[in-house]
Amino acid sequence: MSTVSKVVLGVSVVLTLSTVSAVHLNQSWDRQRLHEGVVRDLERLQKKKENLRLLEEQKILTSQLEEERQRRQTELRPQDQ
Repeated sequence: MSTVSKVVLGVSVVLTLSTVSAVHLNQSWDRQRLHEGVVRDLERLQKKKENLRLLEEQKILTSQLEEERQRRQTELRPQDQ
């Protein structure tokens, strides 16, 4: 086997191995990125549920405050007259 053919064979083996390695690395990065996306989506759903719960609590507290304010106003009116 001539020197040129050995060099060509070596270069083609190196290129093939580097291509296969690059593809495997890229697949693992993509898989990891997809997994992180799922985790972020789950966290976002949890935050949304928590925000909705807090909003409902605020609505209840607001209505209670309004009722208390109305009660105080009605209690103060007869005393003012």
